[in-house]
Amino acid sequence: MRSLPFILISILTVGLIVFLNKSWDKIPALGKFLSPQHGFWRNAEAADKDLSDDMRFPQLAAGSHVYFDERLVPHIFSEVETDAYFIEGYLHAKFRLWQMEMQTYAAAGRISEVAGPRTLQFDRQQRRLGMVFAAKNLLREVEADPVTKKACDQYTAGVNAFIGSLSDRDLPLEYKLLGYRPEKWTNLKVALFIKQMAKTLASSENDLAMTYAKNFFNEAQLKILFPQSADSLDPIIPAGTVFGPAKVNPVKPADADSAYINNYNIIPLGETDKPDPANGSNNWAVSGSRTKSGKPILANDPHLELTLPSVWFELQIKTPGMNVYGVSFPGCPGVTIGFNDHIAWGVTNSGRDVRDYYEVKFKDKFKSEYWFNNNWKKVDSLRIEEIRVKGGKTFYDTVAYIDQGPVMFDHNFATALSPQKSYAVRWMAHETSNEMLAFNKLNHAKNYDEYLSAIKLFVCPAQNFAFASKSGDIAIWQQGKFPARWDRQGLYIMPYYNDHYKWQGFIPQEDNPHMINPERGFVSSANQRSAAKDYPYFIPGEYDLYRGIRINKRLASMSPVTPQDMMNLQKDNFNTLAETSIPLFLKYLQNEKLSAGEKAYADTIVSWNYFSEANLVAPTLFKIWYDSLESFVWHDELRPLSSIGFNPHESTLIEALLRDSAFSYIDDVNTKEKESLIDAITVSFKKAVGSLQQLARNKGAAWGNYKNTTLYHLLGRELIAFARTGLQIGGGTHVINATQHNHGPSWKMVVELTTPIQAWVIYPGGQSGNPGSRYYDNFVNDYVSGKYYRAWVMKETEKDDHRVSSTLSFNKK
Repeated sequence: MRSLPFILISILTVGLIVFLNKSWDKIPALGKFLSPQHGFWRNAEAADKDLSDDMRFPQLAAGSHVYFDERLVPHIFSEVETDAYFIEGYLHAKFRLWQMEMQTYAAAGRISEVAGPRTLQFDRQQRRLGMVFAAKNLLREVEADPVTKKACDQYTAGVNAFIGSLSDRDLPLEYKLLGYRPEKWTNLKVALFIKQMAKTLASSENDLAMTYAKNFFNEAQLKILFPQSADSLDPIIPAGTVFGPAKVNPVKPADADSAYINNYNIIPLGETDKPDPANGSNNWAVSGSRTKSGKPILANDPHLELTLPSVWFELQIKTPGMNVYGVSFPGCPGVTIGFNDHIAWGVTNSGRDVRDYYEVKFKDKFKSEYWFNNNWKKVDSLRIEEIRVKGGKTFYDTVAYIDQGPVMFDHNFATALSPQKSYAVRWMAHETSNEMLAFNKLNHAKNYDEYLSAIKLFVCPAQNFAFASKSGDIAIWQQGKFPARWDRQGLYIMPYYNDHYKWQGFIPQEDNPHMINPERGFVSSANQRSAAKDYPYFIPGEYDLYRGIRINKRLASMSPVTPQDMMNLQKDNFNTLAETSIPLFLKYLQNEKLSAGEKAYADTIVSWNYFSEANLVAPTLFKIWYDSLESFVWHDELRPLSSIGFNPHESTLIEALLRDSAFSYIDDVNTKEKESLIDAITVSFKKAVGSLQQLARNKGAAWGNYKNTTLYHLLGRELIAFARTGLQIGGGTHVINATQHNHGPSWKMVVELTTPIQAWVIYPGGQSGNPGSRYYDNFVNDYVSGKYYRAWVMKETEKDDHRVSSTLSFNKK
């Protein structure tokens, strides 16, 4: 039984409650929390618990069945599609209610209602970024479309049906721990969840920090430190692809060199939550001309924070109009990544910058008017944000909105050294859109034309949609809505005293980088730039250089390709950054200045095959050496930026050294001696060896120990009893297997478009969000060992199959 270890873990957890509640400000009612009738004991589940039941709800139109397989994956069979969304909402709530509700609290800037004063700054940021404003813009489009309105209404009704069935004693553990109850679900919460994902994936801008950097570096230096297109780039759409001329040609303002390039004496300390720069993914599709079966194969592994409960919930939905399998987001109807009877699709993040800041001059502290085109112009609205704080007073904040969006920073929510300046944020996530309809259409799509029709609706966060079909087509589109910018527009804060710096239009959808059925026989993306330097539009963003190079090299050399090849490629631990860097490092390493022990470590690097395997020391040594060299080269010049947590991308150093453009930064201006690259390489290596020897004396220097891959509970490190720590997995940054400390492949999927379609899948976690269930983390060991599960695309005639563990019946009341 799972219950005994759960009870033991929970008892240990009680010892953490006092510390936890120092963070969350108020100790839960321990008597109730420990009560045998109502407390956490109720959350322990027997390993053989039967979920079978017969339920009736007035919102349903007909009868439906849900068959749970041995992994707790539900297979939903409904005669009416909207009934399926009701059931999906019910199941999401049944297994992931706290997770999905807490994420909408975060999106709406309401965490302080549960966590207390410590999260007030985060909540203010969410409100000032316009998260609810963005969600309401989305919701208007969702509810204006009859398909998505009905789907959303029924999904919400399903969530509420489950919430209505909950007594206090059956609440998920986190509600008991934090001392509150779930509230009624709404369609706005679905929209909020979608916008929280937009924030996670479409906030990769550094406008404030880059503006601050202009105090220390000129434009030429900034191009070296923060390049927009690296020399070693292998873009999504191969170099040499012919693009037509730009259809939208924004005009650079005549005063840009004086107004836009001015230094700003700011330090961007206002933002308390920036997206993880490691958010990314891999996807690719291989044509049937290169596969053993003669049919296309598609693979996808999105890289997100690795958490318990998991980001994803796996399921199948079968209705008269579709039969779709894959993963869904708890909090949103439909399947986000997956396949149906005709096509498969997978996504990676575009990394494109779609968020800009504008400096606004208010007439006075009341923020009702701002200076624009030589007149005082009234703001569009002043919104009073009421933030309830657990254990504290309600906080009121006033946010001004202008035509560019909310004024995120002002004298009441200031950057550190410019408390009197005000900055409005223009963000693509504020645009009206209906991403829910895009996924609904994808779930139903039967061919390339229907796939393209679906993704054209996708605005933000922009994604690279890989596609494969039974008819033999493969394709990839970078899809989203992107502003058409003049060169380097939006890298820094822009003045907003007239129309000169506004977005002047958008890149036409047909000009988004894409290809279908390429001659090379595959498409792929791994968060690199979508196109080479000859693409006719300026496309700023944060991109990965090395995973895409390795993927394309491997795919180009494979034939005939099998699904096992694709699974092996997803697990590939080859470090292309190391392959690029180490020959250069060794060229300048002064072996005569190394001790015998240091020479032995140098030999370890020399003999390394560049695979970042968990049991090897060489990957650890390379990582520490690279970081030490970065510090040696950049630390004196970049100290002001490092103090605010802003540094060049990890790949910038090697790219700059390869171009000889980093050499001027090597000398440490704080010393009398003039250091050379030889000094930098050798000194940083010696420091790395010292750090490695210290690691060896403590927890161990092997890469798996150093990286310490961990699945934390969503409440954080305080609930370590509900985490999975020390997972021995290889990979890392710039590696196809991008598994880092608590970030990496959150879902792995390989789909072969045969008849019938075959798929292999896994994710690090389990279907249940309840730490007392054996389904909470039952996939983890298999994930660590590199195993995949064969996805069962069930037929209802197989309801008596031995793989069916429980059956839920949903009928009209």
